[in-house]
Amino acid sequence: MAVDAVHAPRILILRRDNIGDLVCTTPLLAALRAHLPRAWLGALVTTYNAEVLARNPALDEVFVYEKLKHRSVGLLSHLRARVGQVSRLRQQNLDCVLVPASAAQSLRLARSLKPVRVIASPASFSPRLHEVERVFELGQSFGVVGKPRQMHVTPDPQAVQQLQRQLGAGPFVAIHISARRPAQRWPLVRYAALAVELAKQMRVLLLWAPGSKDNPRHPGSDAAAVEVLSHLKSGTAVPLPTPDLKTLIAALSLADRVVCPDGGAMHLAAALGKPVVALFGDSPVVRWRPWGVRHRVVRPDSHDLADLALEPVLEAVQALA
Repeated sequence: MAVDAVHAPRILILRRDNIGDLVCTTPLLAALRAHLPRAWLGALVTTYNAEVLARNPALDEVFVYEKLKHRSVGLLSHLRARVGQVSRLRQQNLDCVLVPASAAQSLRLARSLKPVRVIASPASFSPRLHEVERVFELGQSFGVVGKPRQMHVTPDPQAVQQLQRQLGAGPFVAIHISARRPAQRWPLVRYAALAVELAKQMRVLLLWAPGSKDNPRHPGSDAAAVEVLSHLKSGTAVPLPTPDLKTLIAALSLADRVVCPDGGAMHLAAALGKPVVALFGDSPVVRWRPWGVRHRVVRPDSHDLADLALEPVLEAVQALA
């Protein structure tokens, strides 16, 4: 049942999954705000991805909770905080909770908030849909139709200014090397060779998530970055670890072009309007390609980035010049 545009429903979007998934939800948020200007729009997200929605003009409030595996306090304190948050959200008297990723745990959490309705995306959908389009279909219940617009992320102004002072003048091309799954990992020696070639034209930012690859909470790429840098002469690339999402978003906002594997950084770059060269392994290109910006997808026939040569990536970067 569609909701009349003059109505002012209280709507909460629940996303407890990855950074890129939440970025792909931002066109829906913008469309809901435009179609229901009097509505109250909130989002329930995690400590891991909350910065994606910071300063988002479509939202009235963002609620943040910590996943059990990411908890920074004792188990009892963590559970008390979770119960308290559920209680506060129930007091919002929600008309609807939208659940783009209808995993069982997300649905249980949505129902525990006691909304009038829970609207979840279907478990099966057309393989021709981009994730942005799939999520956007949730707006149909509120009369939202048409094609989704660009994704949106707003960098923290202070973080941007701090990096500008630290880095100096560009232009920059950002190379982000972190990837969670093996099929998404390009050989490090090729990242180094790419940096050498691109440094002939512009300054290279080498970005990565810091920490140990064995960290069970937040695996990092310090060892990978050290190996890439070991192949480079001093000054070829500016090493820039991004310890948090705020820093990553600010760094990507300063780049003129971005090269990265399929993942959260790729979607953030697209949401910042950056031309992207996306290195794809075995994930579906149609669903996860950069949305709404000039881009090139480079993927070997084997769907394993270990088999991707340097030349196609260089050609893709030049094509976006």
